[in-house]
Amino acid sequence: MSDLFRNIIRFALFIGIQVYVLDNIPPLNRFIIPIIYYLFILWLPFSVSRFWLLIAGFITGLTIDYFVMTPGLHAAACVLIAYVRPFLINILTPKDTADFNYREPSAKAMGWAPYGVYVLVLTLLHNGYLVFLEWLQFGSFIDFLVKVLSTSAISLLLIFTAEIIFPRKMKFRTNVA
Repeated sequence: MSDLFRNIIRFALFIGIQVYVLDNIPPLNRFIIPIIYYLFILWLPFSVSRFWLLIAGFITGLTIDYFVMTPGLHAAACVLIAYVRPFLINILTPKDTADFNYREPSAKAMGWAPYGVYVLVLTLLHNGYLVFLEWLQFGSFIDFLVKVLSTSAISLLLIFTAEIIFPRKMKFRTNVA
């Protein structure tokens, strides 16, 4: 299966799970909002150029904005993590290409510790920016921090659960054109 087709299926799957399952769960608390759709951006291959990464982030966020009827909040947060993702990957992956030859980020490709840092930083960034954009309208700083931390905690739980339950078959990068 080609990378493009696999990523289109992932996109539809993550948007569908977010819109039709997670957004319809009765709220446990006003601070806990399960979010998993941005995992699509986190799982994109390393070879995706920055331009296409930003476009994918914008389309992902805009699609969620369409379904939840928000004016670009999710699009802004997704574009932000799509912009930061290459810098973070550069920091967390080995510089020697002989040690690192996987096509996309995963716990198997990067190791659990760097992958955990990668997911944690981008999750906090995404949820922090999303809640900040909502918080500009109302709320206190303590509510902001509690909402970011609780939303990030439930999102991280969902992401690591998905990573463990549904392991991806990793493909290696080759030098063949």
